Amino acid sequence: MAKFKVGQMVDFMPSSRAVAASVRSYKVLRVLPNEGGEQLYRIKTIAEAFERVAREGELLQTSAPL
Repeated sequence: MAKFKVGQMVDFMPSSRAVAASVRSYKVLRVLPNEGGEQLYRIKTIAEAFERVAREGELLQTSAPL
């Protein structure tokens, strides 16, 4: 079961330094199928023109106000 819901704001903390994030706060756009036993999510921030795919372990419940 997915920990985060579509529309929820999350903090993105990439596990790889090669994948720098321009900001931390992202919106969950879609819950994707599991890969290797970990839930995947499509996320987006208004600060970037593209969407990202993030593993559940790279996301935290945001501390930013909605």
